[in-house]
Amino acid sequence: MLRVLGNKYNAEILQATHTPKSAQELSEELDIPIATSYRRIEELTEHDLLEMEGKELSDEGRRTKVYRRRIDELTVTFGMDETELESKERTEAKNALVDVWSDLRTNS
Repeated sequence: MLRVLGNKYNAEILQATHTPKSAQELSEELDIPIATSYRRIEELTEHDLLEMEGKELSDEGRRTKVYRRRIDELTVTFGMDETELESKERTEAKNALVDVWSDLRTNS
């Protein structure tokens, strides 16, 4: 897990996906190559840090997958004999509140 979080762009993608985003949106927003965006999304999804939220229509009229992070917090504790990793998952209620807040900010 630490290796995944240490990969370039993964932490930025997790931070950016507090609201659902497509690979193209992440690529443009974070200024990363589109192929890298897809690879990082796949890696984060495989490790249950990101999930497909659904599909939306792109500006070109295509159905595009959008992704949202699954966690709000991640705590790493380094001990003498072991490393402990604890995560706090996002709730559906929190996702809904973030979406409403995001819509309010966009429309004002």
